[in-house]
Amino acid sequence: MRSVAAVELECTRDGKTTRERRYFITSLAPDTEKIAHAVRAHWEIENSLHWVLDVMFGEDRSRARTRNGASNLSSMRRLSHNLIKNEKQYSKWTVKKRKLAACHKPEYLEALIGLRK
Repeated sequence: MRSVAAVELECTRDGKTTRERRYFITSLAPDTEKIAHAVRAHWEIENSLHWVLDVMFGEDRSRARTRNGASNLSSMRRLSHNLIKNEKQYSKWTVKKRKLAACHKPEYLEALIGLRK
């Protein structure tokens, strides 16, 4: 640990403003710009990948807790998300629609995992 940072957030939604303070422990030198960049990068990842995994794949509702179950399921969710996100055939569909198509159309699922072209 090289520094501790406090970040104050102010958010206005529907005319209501809320303020929140978050604390971060970091191995970075006490440099405001570097720490601010690291905090933004952290939340960018949280808001892009983790949000999708939670909302689309129900990761937070998962009850897997023993041995390697949680880690294995998380890896499968990430793999599934990447396959769905990067496929081209239905690229105009939302991720949710493509996920449902993989569940209901065996030929689409086969194309996703590389068994069919």
